[in-house]
Amino acid sequence: MDENGYLPVDVVHRFMIQVFEGLGTPAEEARICADVLIASDLQGIESHGIGRLKYYYDRIKAGVQSAKTEIEIVQETETTAVIDGHHGMGHVIAYRSMRLAMDKARRYGLGAVAVRNSTHFGIAGYYARMAAQEGMMGLAVTNARPSVAPTFSTEPMLGTNPIAFAAPSDMEYPFCFDGATSISQRGKIEVAARAEKEVPEGWVVDAEGRPLTDPVRILEDLSQARAALLPLGGEGELLAGYKGYALATMVEILSASLCGGAFMKDLLGVGPNGSRRPFMLGHFFLAIDIEHFIPLEVSRRITGEIMRALQASRKAPGCKRVYVAGEKEYETERLIRARGIPVNRNLRRELQIMRDELAIPGYEAFF
Repeated sequence: MDENGYLPVDVVHRFMIQVFEGLGTPAEEARICADVLIASDLQGIESHGIGRLKYYYDRIKAGVQSAKTEIEIVQETETTAVIDGHHGMGHVIAYRSMRLAMDKARRYGLGAVAVRNSTHFGIAGYYARMAAQEGMMGLAVTNARPSVAPTFSTEPMLGTNPIAFAAPSDMEYPFCFDGATSISQRGKIEVAARAEKEVPEGWVVDAEGRPLTDPVRILEDLSQARAALLPLGGEGELLAGYKGYALATMVEILSASLCGGAFMKDLLGVGPNGSRRPFMLGHFFLAIDIEHFIPLEVSRRITGEIMRALQASRKAPGCKRVYVAGEKEYETERLIRARGIPVNRNLRRELQIMRDELAIPGYEAFF
């Protein structure tokens, strides 16, 4: 690690592979998991990269997630499939499910795969971008353990339930939106806790509707259902918080109703007697082969023209640029590849724990 607290990208990527392998994940599957996590770090999404490694480590150690992934195709047609992930590695389940959707789309124009009994799969945008990289449009959504309150409620009922959509363009990067349907998500609060910084008022409320800003308390209260994240738009109706609430519900339906999967409070990872159990997450993936609608280059050009027109729109006072989804991530990746991945002292301790417990040699100079 350099004096500013950055680790080289290749070091982080290699270490994550070795941790997964040390936990019993087969080599190819370990690489998939590490690829998804490093993609998050490269895009500057600290909540879902190396900072989440201990999260999977602890769940595998606790026996609520399997280090090896056994995927079962429960039902299949030419354009659709239902997958049971049997509580394996969510990254592997999601990667293979999107790959299956893309294979179907390439032949029939559309491919859709619904997944049940999965686990946390990292950033949803990774899977949407898989399609864009092969000349398709991609959609990926997932439900998650309850942490978000419906409008006019303070009870955590829905997950942060992200939506990711990507489309190829004629620019250097695809259009790629990847965002939770809540204002923020648990991972950002975990990052704030490690950095020992408060979160902004308006992200989280307690059971009485009062704002919370202490990330350590928030994480504890979320685990006990004494706090809730607010949906996109915020509290009440004035700033259209009901839209974020409805979008989160839409994702919940797509992630459970097409695969016969678990939803809302059944995703808490707690059994009837209070014991820990798998989280049983559901996902939904859609791939659209553009060539079945219009020549790919025409679609790329139109998408690019839309992006460029937005970037060229009149700037607000004091603002120098208008961005489109995927642009900042593209620029951030170039910076991080050159500078390294930021690792603060609390995250460094987590890496040391995993290194020492798994007896992984060769990282003493880094952490």
